[in-house]
Amino acid sequence: MTDAAALPGRPRGAAVASGRATPRAYNVLAPNPSAMTLDGTNTWIVAEPDSDLAVVIDPGPLLDEGHLEAVAATAERMGKRIALTLLTHGHADHAAGAGRFAELTGTRVRALDPALRLGDEGLAAGDVVRTGGLELRVVPTPGHTADSLCFHLPADRAVLTGDTILGRGTTVVAHPDGRLGDYLDSLRRLRSLTVDDGVRTVLPGHGPVLDDAQGAVEFYLAHRAHRLAQVETAVEDGYTTPEEVVAHVYADVDRSLWPAAEWSVRAQLEYLQDHGLIPGGPE
Repeated sequence: MTDAAALPGRPRGAAVASGRATPRAYNVLAPNPSAMTLDGTNTWIVAEPDSDLAVVIDPGPLLDEGHLEAVAATAERMGKRIALTLLTHGHADHAAGAGRFAELTGTRVRALDPALRLGDEGLAAGDVVRTGGLELRVVPTPGHTADSLCFHLPADRAVLTGDTILGRGTTVVAHPDGRLGDYLDSLRRLRSLTVDDGVRTVLPGHGPVLDDAQGAVEFYLAHRAHRLAQVETAVEDGYTTPEEVVAHVYADVDRSLWPAAEWSVRAQLEYLQDHGLIPGGPE
């Protein structure tokens, strides 16, 4: 058995449980485990230790109201009132419960996508969210989806990554909404946070906390370069459709994950075509 601390990003253990991750961030794990969501969606309650106000990031899926109630109850036990809800992106396992959660807690919902907002304020690059002394800096990280954001928590040297970086394995580029070029730029932006801003900890949307943020980002960049080279070689060898490329390149991956892998392959094919590395790009 591999020691979790020896894996890329140094995950905190093999399994995920609800609980405190940093002085300001507390995870409430949603009961929606699957091959795509790993242990389930991590819903983050973030607050200054001496403040009675909290921010919730990604309240989770809609169909489990018990989880939404558990998040609210956890904040109450911590002596916090939920003042604001933020979304990392619009996928249902993160965002579908936001409207109901807003009803339960009387909060606004801020997101990059206007369709997901409840209230007048959205989120944009460079925004700083301040609540009860807490500071969260909005980091645009498109690629997994077009509306993906991360939240830099400088006081804890941490970044909340949604699905841009997971606590275990790697994420998909959800083509056509997600684009590989954008995703690579986003990973480089996160690497800059680790190098220039001292970020050490990844608080992901799924999977365990990672205590080596720079190692995680470097692993993701290397993985993407490796997969891209595999896809380019597969096309050169005559595997031309996304389905053929998935079956060839992802032969060692659980077949239940092939539909998601096809999203990433389509994004990689588009990237290779756009850069003139395989036929079919713009003339």
